[in-house]
Amino acid sequence: MTASNSILLYVTDAPTSARFYTSLLGKEPVEASATFAMFILPSGLGLGLWGRAGVEPAPAAAGGGCDIGFKVATSDMVDATHADWQAKGANILMAPTDLDFGRSFVAADPDGHRLRVYTVTEEA
Repeated sequence: MTASNSILLYVTDAPTSARFYTSLLGKEPVEASATFAMFILPSGLGLGLWGRAGVEPAPAAAGGGCDIGFKVATSDMVDATHADWQAKGANILMAPTDLDFGRSFVAADPDGHRLRVYTVTEEA
C-alpha cells in the first residue's frame, strides 16, 4: 500500500478558499489556479482545495462530514491558535474545550469543512 500524502477538499471557490487558508496557516500555496490550490503542511501532508465544479466524478457530499486535525504541543497553543484564527475571521464552531483526550477547538472554512486544533493530554 502506498502512503497517504494529500487530502483534497472540494470547495465552491478555490481562490477564496486559498486566501482563507493562507491567512490561517500563514503560508502561501505551493500551487494555485482558478480551480485548485495546494498547501504543504509542516507534517509534509498536502492540503488541496479543488473547485467542486471541475471534479470528476462529481462529489456527493458537502463539507463538514469529518474533521481535519491540526495537532499542537500544548493546551496553551490550542488557546493561542484559537485567538489567532478568531482574529482572522474564522467561523468558530466550538471554543477551546477540555475533552477526554485533551484540549481542542473547532473552526470551519468557507465551505463548512471542520478544522480541529487539539492537543493530547498524556496519562500519568
